[in-house]
Order: sequence, then C-alpha cells, then structure tokens
Amino acid sequence: MTLADEIKSFLKGDVDASSDTLEKYSRDASLFYIKPSVVVFPKDTEDISRLVDFVNQKKKEGRNISLTARSAGTDMTGGPLTESIVVEMTKYFNQFKELGNSYAVSQPGVFYRDFEKKTLEKGLIMPSYPASRELCTIGGMVANNSGGEKTLQYGKTEKYVEEIKMVLADGKEHSFKKLKAEELEIKMAENSYEGEIYKKLRQLIVNNQALLEAAKPNVTKNSAGYYLWNVWNPAEKTFDINKLITGSQGTFGIITEVRLSLVRMKPKSRLLIIFLNNLNNLGELTERILSFKPESFESYDDNTFRLAIKFFPEILERIKGSFIRIALALAPTIWMLISGHFKLPKLVLLVEFAEDTGAEAYDKARTAAIALKKEFKLKMRVTASEEETQEFWVIRRESFNLLRHHVQGLRTAPFIDDFSVRHQVLPQFLPRLYTILNQYKLLYTIAGHVGDGNFHIIPLMDLGKPSAKETIEKLSREVYDLVFEFKGSTTAEHNDGIIRSSYLKEAFGEKVYELFVETKKIFDPDNIFNPGKKTGSDFKYALDHLDKKM
Repeated sequence: MTLADEIKSFLKGDVDASSDTLEKYSRDASLFYIKPSVVVFPKDTEDISRLVDFVNQKKKEGRNISLTARSAGTDMTGGPLTESIVVEMTKYFNQFKELGNSYAVSQPGVFYRDFEKKTLEKGLIMPSYPASRELCTIGGMVANNSGGEKTLQYGKTEKYVEEIKMVLADGKEHSFKKLKAEELEIKMAENSYEGEIYKKLRQLIVNNQALLEAAKPNVTKNSAGYYLWNVWNPAEKTFDINKLITGSQGTFGIITEVRLSLVRMKPKSRLLIIFLNNLNNLGELTERILSFKPESFESYDDNTFRLAIKFFPEILERIKGSFIRIALALAPTIWMLISGHFKLPKLVLLVEFAEDTGAEAYDKARTAAIALKKEFKLKMRVTASEEETQEFWVIRRESFNLLRHHVQGLRTAPFIDDFSVRHQVLPQFLPRLYTILNQYKLLYTIAGHVGDGNFHIIPLMDLGKPSAKETIEKLSREVYDLVFEFKGSTTAEHNDGIIRSSYLKEAFGEKVYELFVETKKIFDPDNIFNPGKKTGSDFKYALDHLDKKM
C-alpha cells in the first residue's frame, strides 16, 4: 500500500500523489526543487489531528515521515518544501470567520487580498503585508512573520497576532493567547500537554533571560531564529507564546485559525522623492528623515532606475494610464535628470507621508522637503497627486519582475535577499556590500526599506551551471560575514527556511542555538513538523536541491 493509499483510508479531505501535483508542490518562490511524497488537503481540524496521529504512529514504527504545512507557496526560502507530506491549506481552510471593530479572525488559507477586502468594509487593515500581498495568505504571513513597506510605522505581523489555534504533536488543537502572570501560573499547573509546554518554556526563558536579551538582534526588523526574547515581558508581567509561534515557519505544529488586530490607516499619501549621487551622508540623512515620522521609507538603486528607463513602455502598461498623463506626471523628475547631465542617482529614496486628505499629506511631505533641502542640498521633489505617487511605487515594485521577464536563460536566485543592519551604519555598510557584489558577474538590482536598514538583493542566475553552487556558497559567506560584522540579521522579513537556517548557530552563538533546539523539542519532540527548517538544517542539502529548471 502506498503512502497516499494509507492516508486516503482515514482522511475526509483530498489526497493527491499524481505526477503533476507533486511537480507543482516541488517549488515555492525560492531557488529550490524538492519533490514531496504526497500532497494532502485536510477538510477540517479533525483531519489534521488524524494526520498527526498517523505520522506519530509511523515514526514509532521507524519510518522517516513528517508534515509540512503550505498555503500559497510564496516563501522565498524553501520553507514549505519537503520530501514527505505536504499539508495544503488553501483548498478547505480558507474561511474568513469574523470581523470585529478592531480585529479579524481567519483560517490560514485565506489569501491576504481577500482578507483585506473584508477588513476594508470597516476601513481597517492588517498593515504588515509583504510585496506578495496579491498572492500570499494569512497563514504564510504568520508563519514567516511578514513585513513590508508599512513596517516602518506599523510593525511586523508579530505585533498583530492576538490568538493562534494550532494542532500540536499530541494531535489536539490548542489555543494560545497572551497570559497575565497569574494566568500563566494556572496554565503551568495543568497536568496536560499544553501545561508542560508552558512550564518548560517558562523555565527555559527565565533561566536564560540575560543570554536571550543579549542575543536579540540589534535591528528594527528580524525574522531569524525563534523569538524567545519576546515571550516574557517582565515590565507587563505577561507571557505570550504567540510571539514565538509567529515566524516559526510551521516547525511547532499546524495553524488552523488566527485572530489578528487591525488598524485604521490614513487613506491619502504623497511621496517625497530624494535623489542621492553618493552614499556619504545616508546615515545622517536617514536619521533626519525619520524625525518627520513617514509611513514608509523605501529605496531603489541606479540599476533599478536604468531598468525603469529601458522598460518604460511596459511600466506604462502596468500603471494602466494614458501616456500623456503619465508623461506629464513624470516630467519634473525627467527634467531634474536632464538638468543634471543625465547622471543617474546612486540611490532613489521614496519617503511616503499619509494623512486623511491629499492636501495634508502633501503639506507634510513638503515641510520635510524644505527642511531637508536646506540641510543637505539634495535634488528632491514631492508628488502632487495620488496617481503620480502610485507611478513611482510601480517602478519600485515592478523593476525586478521586468528584469526577470527580459533575461533569457536565467532565473531568480534569492539567497542574499533579506538582510538588515541599523540604518546608522549604511554609509559604511553599503559601499562594502557593492564591492563584494561587483566581484561577481551577476545581474541584480538592490531595493530596500531604508528606514529599517533592510535590503533585498535577488540575482538572476543559471542554476544549471557547475559554478552556481560555488557562487551561492561564497557570496552568501561574504555577505553574511559583513552583516555579522555590523551586528545585523541575515533575514528581516523572509525568514530562515532551507537557505539560511544553517547560519543561525553563527548568528546567535552556540548556546542560544541550543536553546532553539530545545524549544523545538518542547513543542515537537519527535520532529514531525517541517524538519530541517530553523534547527537541524544542512547547507549541503540546500545546494544539492537547486532548481535547475528555467
């Protein structure tokens, strides 16, 4: 009897081991190809419980078997890839369950685009959406602790998770929310699986509090490791396991439902666009820009700007506006470049201000522009309309897609795509980063969340070449050595997955890494949930599973 047949005997949902399905679920948005044994589509929580019981029994019989939850497959790290059982959540766990005045309850397979349509009915939003907002799901956002262009002001997903329901290794669904000190004492006194988790976690965190506090990355955005330092709040005397589950990439259990807090965002925005010919004053400039409290603070480099010029007709098509209107909107910027003798800026900064009206947003952006121009003597301008604002965002968001679609024989290779450092060190950090990158003959663009010191570099490569493995290994090593030198994080938003988990021991030190291993065992003693991610990873395994198909 095949594994698929065994599962069909007890699952109400669907089970598929056809070649087309296995091929589809062998990839995500990463650079890997790993074929699962079977893909299952559980119909309800009872199905997931039965799957866990089945895997537990087979593990006792000596079989190497596991469960890896998956939703939209937009993960750039190989997080939902496995050689065993994929648990697909978008088919049946796709219900938006409740909308309150400040929160929403959703199953993990709900696409963010549909989630946002619902929340906007009350003028509310969950602002930690990533660039893949049209493709990703709520479950993936929680599993990866997603962030994006609004993180500067609103924070990452961990800030919005109020309650998580998930099936753990005992095969039962458990509900986790923030506990006060007295509630924690009651929970630890329980003679139950959940009580043991709280008891062991509390002991681990309290016994290693100083070590964990010292290990917390000195950056504003981090998705590396398990966030043990965030669970116990000694000032508030609260214990919130959701701070640990968020970003754990499905390595503790399978999420079945999430309650998320929502915010009311300001509807109108304007951009202050700043053109930098060099990076000399970037740290000081960033600090000053942040004092004006922008909603977003993004950037793209000269490579991206070159692409925008080269593929301008396609940008027009993506903006879906008339040529005359767009040309008029962009004319001031084009004239600034012409008057500067066609010298492309090294970096373009997009500083977004949001208010209730366009006039208020414009006034805030204009006030910042006047002060910054006086202090730094830079070329800059403020967008005059919502349409013009969106046109600049298209350049920022679509440049890499344009490059990818126009280069034959190469594919995206995200492996140094998401590091972060403190914005104060950017003038020293970025020139050294460019020096490293320029040693390799790679096509790439650099875009980033400057306010958070978070940059995205995704080269285009032919992974079928024998040199690809060596390039990935050497370039990763050089870039992350630089990141560690500046006390940064290897991943600010995209998480560890297959590509970066092997750097966790170096990033946090042997002792803290062992605490990560112990934490995984507390939740999942037999390693049945998404093994090889966060702990127990193998970089050689990663390199041996590069996706060589274009």
